[in-house]
Amino acid sequence: MDQKLFDELTKSIRQAGAIARGERRPSRRHAFTASRIQAVRERARLSQAQFARLLNVSVKTLQNWEQARRQPTGAAKALLRIVEREPAAALRALRADAG
Repeated sequence: MDQKLFDELTKSIRQAGAIARGERRPSRRHAFTASRIQAVRERARLSQAQFARLLNVSVKTLQNWEQARRQPTGAAKALLRIVEREPAAALRALRADAG
C-alpha cells in the first residue's frame, strides 16, 4: 500500500475514534430534523399516510419523526435522503415496487 494512502487512512481512523469518544465533532452530519422530514413529504405532495406507506413505516413512526420525538435511522434515513435529492425517480421506483 502507498504510504501516503496508509497515512490518510490512519488519520481518518484516529479521527473516527475521537468522534466516537466525544473528543471531536464530526465535520458533517446528515441529520433529518422534523421540519426537514415534513418538507420532504410535502415536496412529494403526499399525506402522512401515503408517505408512510411509501417508506414502509407506520404512520405513527412518521408522525414521531415529524414531531421530533424520534429520529429515522439506517435504511429509512438513506431512503429519505434519496427522496429528498431525487424525488421523481424515488417515487417512481417506490410506487412501481408497491404495485
